[in-house]
Amino acid sequence: MLTIVANIQANADKIERVKAELEKLVPITQAEEGCIQYDLHQDNEDPARFLFYENWESRELWQVHMSAPHLAAYRQATEGAVAEFTLQEMSRLG
Repeated sequence: MLTIVANIQANADKIERVKAELEKLVPITQAEEGCIQYDLHQDNEDPARFLFYENWESRELWQVHMSAPHLAAYRQATEGAVAEFTLQEMSRLG
C-alpha cells in the first residue's frame, strides 16, 4: 500500500477556484481502480491551504491516477492559481 500526502497552497485571490476544482477530483478519484482512500481537507486557519490524504493499493495504480485526464483538466483549470504544491509518497510503519 502507498500513502500520499499532497499539500496545495492556493493564491489568496484564487481560493474558491482551487477549492472547486479540487472538490471535482474527489468522486472521480474515489471510483478509480486501486484507490482505497482519497480525502480532501482545508486548513481551518489558512483557507488557502488544502491537503489530500490518499491510500492506494500500489504505486503503479497511483501512477495511473496521476496521468488520468481529470488530473490534467485540474492542472489546466488551476494554472496560475496554485502558489505551491508538495507531494510525499509514504509507507505505513505500523
